[in-house]
Amino acid sequence: MKHVIHSFRHAEVILQEEEFIDQFSDLIHILEAVTEEDIIKKHESYGTVDINKTPKSISKAINDLLKERFVDNQWSSESGIFQDTAYDGDTWRLDFAKDDISIEVAFNHASVIAWNLIKPVLASELNHIEKAIQTKIGVIITATNNMRKKGGFDAAIGTYEKYLDYLAPLQNILTVPLLIIGLEAPETFEIEQYQHAPRKKIGKVKYYSQDDQLGLF
Repeated sequence: MKHVIHSFRHAEVILQEEEFIDQFSDLIHILEAVTEEDIIKKHESYGTVDINKTPKSISKAINDLLKERFVDNQWSSESGIFQDTAYDGDTWRLDFAKDDISIEVAFNHASVIAWNLIKPVLASELNHIEKAIQTKIGVIITATNNMRKKGGFDAAIGTYEKYLDYLAPLQNILTVPLLIIGLEAPETFEIEQYQHAPRKKIGKVKYYSQDDQLGLF
């Protein structure tokens, strides 16, 4: 997948250092190895037995593909930040972690942008509650505005551009380096939402013509 990157507190520079470069290279390789064909195949697989199970967007396909590949590369999945079971559940978990890097894949509602940014900080800073993981840098993977539109995502999700808007007002709270990664829209297809039933929409893959891909409309 093609993507754009924003570096907060020099995260991208730090990730090039010897301590982090192997993990960072692994992360980027995983993202770039996911092809548009992979996404289409995964998305359409959900409705193979029952078309009603076809999602409206490609968010589930991307989430599942990333989970498969991060886990295959020995990243911990759904890593709890704290050991105390009182702080269990999705609220207190990060999607992936490995050594010094924690990752949150964020296709959820814009109302949780601030919390998604704070979670990697909790994972990286010392805390009076005993920690389950101790990282040094956080990575947020989300969709760009164009990916939101072309990928069939809900209009209310927190996009890459919205995440950047939150960095300045939260600067004093976000005390660790953060890398914000925005996934770009597919170049060969888009998702068209189709009213399959009175209360059920599904996302159908619409392939672009060669002229569309060249920008000749």
